[in-house]
Amino acid sequence: MTIPGGFDTAAFVRATLAEDLGEGGDITSAAVIPADARFTGVMDSRDPIVVAGLELAEAFFRMLDPDVAIERVVEDGQRVAAGSDLLRLTGNARALLTAERSALNTVQHLSGIATLTATYVDAIAGTGATLLDTRKTIPGLRVLEKYATRMGGATNHRMGLWDAAMIKDNHVAVAGGIAAAVRRAVAAGIARVIVEVDRIDQIAPALEAGATHLLLDNMPPPTLREAVALVAGRVPTEASGGVRLDTIRAIAETGVTYISVGRLTQSAPAADIGLDFALV
Repeated sequence: MTIPGGFDTAAFVRATLAEDLGEGGDITSAAVIPADARFTGVMDSRDPIVVAGLELAEAFFRMLDPDVAIERVVEDGQRVAAGSDLLRLTGNARALLTAERSALNTVQHLSGIATLTATYVDAIAGTGATLLDTRKTIPGLRVLEKYATRMGGATNHRMGLWDAAMIKDNHVAVAGGIAAAVRRAVAAGIARVIVEVDRIDQIAPALEAGATHLLLDNMPPPTLREAVALVAGRVPTEASGGVRLDTIRAIAETGVTYISVGRLTQSAPAADIGLDFALV
């Protein structure tokens, strides 16, 4: 798997390294490590994980040592056991030690998202429901975090404000009602009009006005079943709001098309991944 083409990997790597190096550079490596010293290292996982971000890790090492030799042992999206090697590399010791933290931070964060996502995907296996991510991402990292959810088996929902209308309660309040808000979106020529509803009586007005997707917000499973029956397949339905690992299966079994989970990107713990060096 590769990072989406619209993402500027080189700019991300330069900015991240600049943040770490500041004006003084890696004073520890410069003082302690001979300029011509060589190291061989192994990046490995200390826990079972779903891998994401190895391409970026390689980019950090190559930015500081263009001649580094890297062997990618696994690929993004793979599930690996605790103790698995992810990358093996040999190169200039100063360069590898300087890039180490930036590379690890990135892979730990993205693999943590992919791993958490996979647990949610597993929890709804066989129900027919599809797991979606959300826009609850760290500013500037959306493309990477949504890449990581894909590696974990989720489907990307909206990438931003531009690719679908999402009419929520504040839009409805200002527009003067769900039907009025939906009609304005349809009149504007927007092809995908997603409407958030939190009551059964909002469904008919939304559909009659032209909604193409209903987000069923914070509804318990019995209400979700009622909503799915009322929609009767006319548009996709999406359960959202407060979804947890211990509740997602019951939600999926109501017959909803999608389930969106903000915590995939908002609350995923970093994966335990290390980089162990051995003097050659």
